[in-house]
Amino acid sequence: MIIAQLSDFHARPHGRPAYGFIDTNAAIGRAVDAVLAMQPRPDCVLVTGDLTDCGLAEEYAIVREQLARLPMPVYVVPGNHDRRENFVAELSEQHDYLPKAGFLNYAIDAFPVRLIGLDTLVPGESGGALSAESEAWLAQTLAEGSGRPTLIFMHHPPFRVAVDGMDGILCRVSPGFAGLIARHPEIERIVCGHYHRPIQRRFAGTIGYVAPGTAHQVALDLRPGTENQMIMEPPAFAVHAWDPEAGLVSHLQPIGDYGAPRPFTLDPAYPGQPQAALADA
Repeated sequence: MIIAQLSDFHARPHGRPAYGFIDTNAAIGRAVDAVLAMQPRPDCVLVTGDLTDCGLAEEYAIVREQLARLPMPVYVVPGNHDRRENFVAELSEQHDYLPKAGFLNYAIDAFPVRLIGLDTLVPGESGGALSAESEAWLAQTLAEGSGRPTLIFMHHPPFRVAVDGMDGILCRVSPGFAGLIARHPEIERIVCGHYHRPIQRRFAGTIGYVAPGTAHQVALDLRPGTENQMIMEPPAFAVHAWDPEAGLVSHLQPIGDYGAPRPFTLDPAYPGQPQAALADA
């Protein structure tokens, strides 16, 4: 099973670039093109929040049009730049697995890896939270999973990443959340967006993974007390490949044209080359 994870589209009304200069809509198109070019194509695509920049209906229309180009199932969760009511109103027809009311939590059991999407949106806040209702739902959903390999996806990371600007806007969870995750070793990953950087760490007996954005990134700054700043580092998306023997393996795929793959041609002096090749060198 192959899962592509896209994150942080930040779609804008046409003609109004994000932050005054970033064409995020074109970046969404390039990201979708990159997924379509994969061989083999992914079995499904996850979009881990911030589908839009301001949660406007016209922004969701742009996202809806781009995601409709993907022939495989696409699963979306909201981020802090989204508006839950518009998210549902504009996307639920195309994505009928979304709950029609309340928190947008759901489980997908159609694949070898079980997918659990969590809604961490807190209206008006940059940070997020997993509500007591959502955490109870997660506990029940995990209990019903019969130990199947599971991937949890959400916008806000529920763990610290040693960057002050990011750790101030993480997902607030209950004191028992880490214990809940640790009691379910079938959880292969908790994958997130929000931080616009590739990040991974061990968390509660599993691996926490953050995917970069499809347009702009957040500059890496490990100095204490600093605030987040954007940087136009290369966009990318994550690819999570499931194999029964290897488990879930995560890759980072840059978005862009970097030329065609070429074979490695070893220098005759490379260690291990036949002696005849060395003699001819």
